[in-house]
Amino acid sequence: MSTENNYQMKVVKGDYGYVLEDVPHLTDYIPDLPTYDNPLRSNPAYSVVKQYFVDMDDTVPQKSLEKAGLRILYFATLGVQVVVHKDSPRGVHFRRAGPRQKVYFSSDDVRACIVTCGGLCPGLNTVIREIVHSLDYMYGVSKVFGIDGGYRGFYSKNIITLTPKTVNDIHKRGGTILGSSRGGHDTTKIVDSIQDRGINQVYIIGGDGTQKGAAVIYEEIRRRGLKVIVAGIPKTIDNDIPVIDKSFGFDTAVEEAQRAINAAHVEAESAENGIGVVKLMGRYSGFIAMYATLASRDVDLCLIPESPFYLEGDGGLFEYIEKRLKENGHMVIVIAEGAGQELLAEENAHAKKEQDASGNKLLQDVGLWISQKIRDHFAKKTKMPITLKYIDPTYMIRAVPSNASDNVYCTLLAQSCVHGAMAGYTGFTSGLVNGRQTYIPFNRITEKQNMVVITDRMWARLLSSTNQPSFLRVKDIEEIKKEEQPQTQLLDGDNNVHENSGGSLVVFEALLLTIVPYKTVLGTYLLKVLGSSASDVGSSNRYFCLIHLES
Repeated sequence: MSTENNYQMKVVKGDYGYVLEDVPHLTDYIPDLPTYDNPLRSNPAYSVVKQYFVDMDDTVPQKSLEKAGLRILYFATLGVQVVVHKDSPRGVHFRRAGPRQKVYFSSDDVRACIVTCGGLCPGLNTVIREIVHSLDYMYGVSKVFGIDGGYRGFYSKNIITLTPKTVNDIHKRGGTILGSSRGGHDTTKIVDSIQDRGINQVYIIGGDGTQKGAAVIYEEIRRRGLKVIVAGIPKTIDNDIPVIDKSFGFDTAVEEAQRAINAAHVEAESAENGIGVVKLMGRYSGFIAMYATLASRDVDLCLIPESPFYLEGDGGLFEYIEKRLKENGHMVIVIAEGAGQELLAEENAHAKKEQDASGNKLLQDVGLWISQKIRDHFAKKTKMPITLKYIDPTYMIRAVPSNASDNVYCTLLAQSCVHGAMAGYTGFTSGLVNGRQTYIPFNRITEKQNMVVITDRMWARLLSSTNQPSFLRVKDIEEIKKEEQPQTQLLDGDNNVHENSGGSLVVFEALLLTIVPYKTVLGTYLLKVLGSSASDVGSSNRYFCLIHLES
């Protein structure tokens, strides 16, 4: 069944010009719902925490000023004026996650269920465990169930009772105790099952396809007027979900990839003209390959989907490999599974294009392909025989338990998700944005994929680490820059904006940041820097700042 949906995002204009991309709430379609005191208010463990409860108006900016391309030289305000580029965009905020003073469910009335969908990822069991523990220990909810085998488990299998005791040690194991599958989404059957079983909180863990399905489930539940929460936790080992800082399981994947890279390095170093090739996960995004390469320091060449390369000719892949072997006598190549697919497609133009049950294109094995291409090339060079070893640790990496940092991250995601559900928020996914836990509308994390920006500093750091060429021609770089998405807007044009004499800066009212008094050495210096613009700002009882846009 199609998962196309008409999910509508709530957009609220906030103070100081930011835009809050809000998530739905039960009261949007079920008015006059009763509320209850949050059980955490009487929990002694939280009585010592200052400001533990999140204010209803707390929001989190999607990007800091630095991330948005603004280098802050000096802050100011108190009726403040800030100088910025006239085209700098508005700020997008998300609702901050965390416990609220009031909840919309009585603990005894909650019947929650958890489902995991799609491929495996380190941390799935940790998320399951922490949802169960958070519901029980924080909110006194004892009726929690697991859906067996992904979306189709809602209507084709029995549910599993989950308790803190049954899930206590599952975080030490890889995979998911609930089982998982791709596809199987039938909105009507799923919502019928939810309604028939009396479920009123649904926690859905999965990637972008799964979250699209969750949005459709939410819309059908809302259409029926059911008091049922639909909350998601985004999952992808590739780290390719947009908006959020990172996805759970990614750190573990990078750490586990070191084993394969180390093995390839040992093999390559132990043979004359030894080459170790390691294929890592990364269908459309090369984050695992990039970070694993940076962490290893033993990699000589990293190939990712976002950065095209070519084999033959000046500046090509073969030329670089020959150069590296002559210099070091060995080398290690890391390649993401989605890299070079356009080259394989050219060679197999008539090959049948297949998809998995989730609609993902089935990729050709670029690791085997590049290994054979290298062997064929050097077979023609009798004076440089090579020894090549190919390692594919794909399923070993995703099947391991999550590491310590991912366990902590999974705990925060799960707890935040439960807090949001109990507070009545629905149709959202829980994620870390700009260092804070937030509630994000489903459509924002499914509208595109997060990708490595090869014109950014991190990719430049990798190139300097491996000392590899970029394989990009000038025209390639220009095309990439054109394709980059415009930055999300930062500031609202209604905030007393006016253009200065230079035509490139505007002045507007801003939040209190760091105060720079007018009559100080720094203030005098800024007065000289601002010139005529400062006369609009400066007076003995005013404060000001300068923000400079990076070129």
